[in-house]
Amino acid sequence: MSICRIKKYTLCWRIQICKNKTGTETGTFLLYAFKICSLVYNTFKGFLSFYYSGLNAYLSLLDPSGAAVLHQARRDKVVESCRVNSAFSRKRRVLTPGDLKHLVVDEDHELIYCYVPKVACTNWKRVMMVLTGRGKYSDPMEIPSNQAHVPSNLKTLNQYSIAEINHRLKNYFKFLFVREPFERLVSAYRNKFTLKYNSSFHKRFGTRIIRRYRKNATQDALINGADVKFKEFIEYLVDPATQRDGPLNEHWQTVYQLCHPCHIHYDMVGKYETLEEDANYILRLVGVGDSLRFPSYAKSTRTTDAMTAQFFSNISSQQQVQLYQLYKMDFLMFNYSIPSYLKLD
Repeated sequence: MSICRIKKYTLCWRIQICKNKTGTETGTFLLYAFKICSLVYNTFKGFLSFYYSGLNAYLSLLDPSGAAVLHQARRDKVVESCRVNSAFSRKRRVLTPGDLKHLVVDEDHELIYCYVPKVACTNWKRVMMVLTGRGKYSDPMEIPSNQAHVPSNLKTLNQYSIAEINHRLKNYFKFLFVREPFERLVSAYRNKFTLKYNSSFHKRFGTRIIRRYRKNATQDALINGADVKFKEFIEYLVDPATQRDGPLNEHWQTVYQLCHPCHIHYDMVGKYETLEEDANYILRLVGVGDSLRFPSYAKSTRTTDAMTAQFFSNISSQQQVQLYQLYKMDFLMFNYSIPSYLKLD
C-alpha cells in the first residue's frame, strides 16, 4: 500500500510523493520536475528583466529628463519587497476574476488602471471615461463625480474571460497610484465618517463600530452611527473580529490587497505626492498628452501629514503597532518611511 502526501513547490506546482516500490522512479521524477521548475522560473526572471529593460529604454527616449529612472526604481522597489516578503506576499498563489474588479480597462489605448480610493481615483476615472468615451467626453471635469463611480461607465478586468484577462495583463500598459498609507487612512475616515452626506457609511459601518467599541452609547448614535471617533475607527481596524468578518472596505483596504502588485507586474507606479507630474507623464506615454491633461488638484481640505499626525496623537502605541503591521506591505512596497509620529517601541 502506498503512503502519499502532497508537497508544495513554490517555484512551480504541487507534486504527490509516494513511498512505495517505485521509490527510485519517484525520486527521479521529482529531480526532473525540480529542474524543469527551475528552468521555467529562471526563464521568467530573464523575461521580466528583458521586458523592464526595454520599457525603461523606451521611457528614456520619450522623456530624457530622468523620469524613466525614477519609475524604474519604483518598479524595482515593488519587486524587491515582494521577494523579501515572499512568505506574506505569496499567501495567495493564484488570482481569480473577482480579485480584478479594481482594474479598469481602456481598449482603445490598451491601458489598465488599478484604482485605489482616496488616491485621486475620481479624477482618474473621469480621465478613463474620456479615453474610453470615443468622443463623448473631452474635458474630465465636465463629468460629475457621481457619474465617475457608476460601474457601468467603465469596464473592469473581471468582466473578461480568463483568456482575455491573461492577454490584457500580458500586453496592456498597467499602472496604479499610491499614497502614504496613514494619510490615505485619515482621508478615508474624514470623508466617510465626518461628513453628513455619507449617511450610507454611517449606517453600514458607523453603527457597527459604535455598538462594538463605545460604552454607554446614546440611542441616536446606535441608530444613525453618524459620529464615529477616529480612535473607535482604529479599534475596529485592528480588531481580529474585523478580519474575520471578511475583506476591509475598499476605502481603507491596503493597496496590496486591492491591486495585487506581487502578482500583477505594473509598468508604472504613480504617487499622490507627485500626482499631476506622474499622471501627465502617463498620458504622454499613451499618446494623448497634447489633447488631454490630468485635472489640477488644489483642494484646500486635503489631508496632510501634519493633520494625520494630529489624528494619531490619541492612538495608543499598541494600536499604532498593530495598525502599522496591517499596512506594512504598503509602506515597504511603495517606499514610504515609518512616520516620525508613530510610537513603535
